Amino acid sequence: MTEIRDLDGTATLHAYRDRTLSPREVVADALDRIDRHGPDLDAFVLVDRDGALAAATASAARWAQGEPRGPLDGLTFTVKDNIAWAGHPMRRGSLTTSDAPATENAPIVDRLIEAGAIPLAKTTMPEFGWKGLGDSTHTGPTRNPWDTQKTTGGSSAGAAAAAALNLGLLHIGTDGAGSIRIPAAFCGIYGLKPSFGRVPAFPPSPFGPVAHLGPMTRGVRDSALMMQAISRPDFRDMAAALAEPPDYLAGLEDGVRGLRIAWSPRLGYATGIDPEVARLTEAAAKAFADLGATVEEADPGFADPVETLNGIWLVGAWCVLRGIPEDQRSLVEPALRAAAERGRQISAPDFVAALNARGALFTAMARFHQTYDLLLTPALATPAFTADNLTPPGGAFGDDWLNWTPFSYPFNLTGQPAASVPCGLTEAGLPVGLQIVGPMGADARVLAASRAFEAAQPWPSLSEPRVTHRG
Repeated sequence: MTEIRDLDGTATLHAYRDRTLSPREVVADALDRIDRHGPDLDAFVLVDRDGALAAATASAARWAQGEPRGPLDGLTFTVKDNIAWAGHPMRRGSLTTSDAPATENAPIVDRLIEAGAIPLAKTTMPEFGWKGLGDSTHTGPTRNPWDTQKTTGGSSAGAAAAAALNLGLLHIGTDGAGSIRIPAAFCGIYGLKPSFGRVPAFPPSPFGPVAHLGPMTRGVRDSALMMQAISRPDFRDMAAALAEPPDYLAGLEDGVRGLRIAWSPRLGYATGIDPEVARLTEAAAKAFADLGATVEEADPGFADPVETLNGIWLVGAWCVLRGIPEDQRSLVEPALRAAAERGRQISAPDFVAALNARGALFTAMARFHQTYDLLLTPALATPAFTADNLTPPGGAFGDDWLNWTPFSYPFNLTGQPAASVPCGLTEAGLPVGLQIVGPMGADARVLAASRAFEAAQPWPSLSEPRVTHRG
C-alpha cells in the first residue's frame, strides 16, 4: 500500500473522493512526521496541531457529505514566516519582531483556505528574507534533508525542507532575488516564481518591486493546483493582476513539442560554475530536444544586472532597518545591518535609475522571447554547501551570496515567471536544479514545460532526512 507521505495532492484528492483516505488521517500523518523529523531540520517556527486537526475534522465531514468546500479541500499547506496567518505571529526570522498574532490573513493564505486547504505550520527563513541561506538569529540554521550538514538555501528555507519530505503538500514561498528557486534547487523540489503581480501580496514587501510569492511543492502538479487558487486577484494589492487566472491544469500535459527553447549555460557572464552542475543542467537542457522542442544555445545578451538589483534591494533593506527602534538594531544580523547601511547611502535619483534599468532589462528579455518561447539556465552555480557558510568554502564566490546565484536575480528584475526543476544528483547525492524561464505572463507555459521534463525524467525523493549533523 502506498504511504500517505508518498501521495501528491492529486492522488490525495482522489483518495478523498474514493473514501479510501480521510483528511484527518492525512493531517495526523503530516503532524506525526513533523514531530519526528522537525528536530533534525529546524524547518518550523510553529505548528498549529489543534487547529489543523479541527480543520481536518471539518473537511472530512464535508467529503463524507460529498460537498467539498473547494478544489483543495483537505490538502495541507505551510506558511512562510513573512506571510500573515491570522492568529499567529509573523516573526520574519528576527529577534526584533513581535509575538503578537496577525489580525488577518495575507491574500495567499485566504485563497488557500477558501479552497479548503488546511494550514499546518509556519516555516523558517533568514532574518527578513535578506539572503540566500536558511539560517536566522531567531531559529538557527534550517538543514537540508538530503544532508543535514548542508544548507537548504533561502530565504524560503523551511518551506523547501518541508516540501522535500512532504511535510504538508503545498508550501508558500517568497522570492525577492531567488528565494523560492534557490532552496528548491538545493532541496530537490519544484519551485515557481510566478509573473510579478500574478499572486497578490499583502502586506507589501519592503523589497516590493522585485518580490514575488509562489508555490513550492514536491512535484509540478501540486504547484499547478496551488496556482489555481493563489493567482486570483485581491483588492489589497495594487500591483496584483486584475484578471482571473487561466486554468493552469488544462494544458499541464501539453508538453513542449514545437517550442523554440534557448539554453544559456552562463547567461553570458556567470563564472565559477560547479562542473557537476554544468554537466547535469546541460544534459537536462538537451533532453528538451528529445521531447520535441528545438533547443539552441543562446545568451539573452545582457550584462550582469547585480548592481541594478542592489540599487533597489539595498534600499528595501534600509527600509527594514529604519523601521526597527534604534535600541533593538544591535539584535539584527550584522551583515544585514551592513547591507541596510549601504542602502541608506543610495540617493533617490540613483534608486529611480535602478528602476529604469529594470525596465530596460524587461524590454531586452521581451525582445529575446520574440524568438524563444522559453529560456533554460542552471538554477544555481553550486550544489548545497555547509549550513554555516554564506558562500561555498574555497573562495570561488568571495563573500557575497549573490555571486553563487547569478541566474536567479535577473528574473526578479524583469518580473518573468521562472521555475527550478530538479535535474539530477551530484556524486555526493545532492540535488541540482534547472531553471525554466518564460515570457511575462506565460506561467502556464513554464508549468507545462516543467511537467514535461518531470514526466520524462522523474526525480528522486526522500522518505526521511539523511542526518549527518546533530546538535
